[in-house]
Amino acid sequence: MERLLNKMLDLKLFRAFKVRTTPRWIILLLDMLIVMLSYVATVVAGIYSMHQVLSPMSILTNGLILFAVYFAVSYVSKSYTCVIRLSVIEDLYRIFMLIVFATIVLVLFNALHLAIWGTMFMSFWNIFVIGALSFSMMMIERLCIKYLYMRMTSATEGRKRVLVLGTSFASVFLANALKGEVGGKFLPVGLLSIKAGEDKSEINGFKVYKFDPTTTGSEFAEDNIDALIFDSKSNYLMTSGFADFFIKNDIALMAMHKVSEFEQENDKDNNSGISTYVKEVQIEDLLGRDPIVLNNPLVFKHIKGSCVLITGACGSIGSEIVRQVSNYGASKIVLFDQAETPMHDISLEMKKDHPGAHIELFMGDVRNRERVEEAFAKFRPRFVFHAAAYKHVPMMEINPTEAILANVMGTRNVADIALKYNVYKFVMISTDKAVNPTNVMGCTKRLAEIYCQSLFFDAQQQGKKTQFITTRFGNVLGSNGSVIPLFRKQIAAGGPVTVTHKEIIRYFMTIPEACSLVLEAGCMGSGGEIYIFDMGEPVKIYDLARRMISLAGLKPDVDIKIEEIGLRPGEKLYEELLNDKEKTTATVNKKIMIAKVRKYDYKDVCAAIGNIISLASKGDVHGMIYAMKEFVPEYKSQQSAFESIDKEIEQNSAETVARHNASTAQPTAE
Repeated sequence: MERLLNKMLDLKLFRAFKVRTTPRWIILLLDMLIVMLSYVATVVAGIYSMHQVLSPMSILTNGLILFAVYFAVSYVSKSYTCVIRLSVIEDLYRIFMLIVFATIVLVLFNALHLAIWGTMFMSFWNIFVIGALSFSMMMIERLCIKYLYMRMTSATEGRKRVLVLGTSFASVFLANALKGEVGGKFLPVGLLSIKAGEDKSEINGFKVYKFDPTTTGSEFAEDNIDALIFDSKSNYLMTSGFADFFIKNDIALMAMHKVSEFEQENDKDNNSGISTYVKEVQIEDLLGRDPIVLNNPLVFKHIKGSCVLITGACGSIGSEIVRQVSNYGASKIVLFDQAETPMHDISLEMKKDHPGAHIELFMGDVRNRERVEEAFAKFRPRFVFHAAAYKHVPMMEINPTEAILANVMGTRNVADIALKYNVYKFVMISTDKAVNPTNVMGCTKRLAEIYCQSLFFDAQQQGKKTQFITTRFGNVLGSNGSVIPLFRKQIAAGGPVTVTHKEIIRYFMTIPEACSLVLEAGCMGSGGEIYIFDMGEPVKIYDLARRMISLAGLKPDVDIKIEEIGLRPGEKLYEELLNDKEKTTATVNKKIMIAKVRKYDYKDVCAAIGNIISLASKGDVHGMIYAMKEFVPEYKSQQSAFESIDKEIEQNSAETVARHNASTAQPTAE
């Protein structure tokens, strides 16, 4: 019999049927069967011990009443929805509450029956006996299921050996859950304690490892432990630097998400395993950014009831602004973009996640002035967030005229028409690459900043009310084309991971954080400001690559090679948020500052930018770059073919100075 049982419980046999979680209806059916068996037992005991005579109809009627009460209470209390093989205290509590409430209902019904008809449909004693028997047998039922699953999961082949962080009840619960999963991916072999003075050697069958920086790394290696799993709510692990120990020792970190969903209250797929909630820790979690609060009263006051138009609405920044604006009660959100498929995708997302938002889709290119004006004339927006731009530095070094037409002419088109239609606030999204630009893209954004700011001051003198505000920040985590998605693809492909230079550093900010600050800065500004954001501490890209490889459970330069490929055209080792000559003033938000920058005369700006756009339209790259460098003298190319133009300008400047000196020199007497 034992041999037969072992064969029946063989893991491969159960895997063939994909048995992971006992279906809820089976648990409910078994519970109701237990109740009815308890009832039959009391009826039989009553007949033979007390010689009671009950008609078949009375027995059937009482049984139906009993079944109806227990079924209703079970359905309402969800006592059958726990994952039986994982439940311990929770299961005991739910069954107890089921019995208590069902018994109370039956007692009240019995008392009412006695008061109205003068008889009881069932003795009070029988009601309590049925409850006691049902409670006992339901617990036995669940213990049997747990036993079966434990036998089924005795095999450990193919599982990753892991430790679970902590020795609390939640940690033990998580370890048991992972160990008891049929076909699971992980095999917990112990618990990692980080509490000083804790001397327990074992908890519930799990060995307790004490964290010690000098020995823990070797213990992981000696015991063939592949990863550390922890509750995703343990943010201190991710932001305090504690995670760096494991990263440096090439130990994978994995977070358990949605622990409360063990009960699977809303899980429609009962075959999904607990392992599906265990995810690799993402590099974004380790960069120490503070959580974003998306209920800013200042933004709510301005955005609620307003029509908001967003250019570049399908990009990384634009789409997040769309999501956040929808939370602030905008009366209408106009999505302006030229990308057809992304526009379709975000419209579906908004219908699903923000069904109450009034979304308008408007296909158009900011370079097409007539199409831009058509959008403004149709929707009359109160707020405009201008996020449309070409942003990839190497690509714009290759296609510089397109950078001018999109980033400069496109911005001029949207800004001019916003002023014409009396938009309340125009907020332009700029970049840290506009500060002391070393590439075409950065210079185009600086030109766009200059145009918007000078337009505001000129319009203000004419009594116009439109406020032009610029926001400037660095790289955003996970945006299209950013380094983190690239590294992920390279790691998934087996490497190598490519970095341009070992010493290159960048500032990073999450997309939601950046957009939250954009909205706040746009609402607090009164016009003419260039806001910069506190980007935190800069991150060395080479270290970022190593951490991402380690987080994937691989060893840098062993499993995945890191190759240095050299700086790309227009790229510099570090980015700046402020020009050397610029200063900042504080705002009410410590993460937002105002840059004090040089003011330009609007007529001079129009002439210079008009000339640059004209040269770009003609395809005169040399003349265009020369004009850009003359108007923005801090624009010095690096790692670019346009460095020769810097030398040409210096030479021409030197010759001009020499000619000037020669013309002003006095003749000497003989």
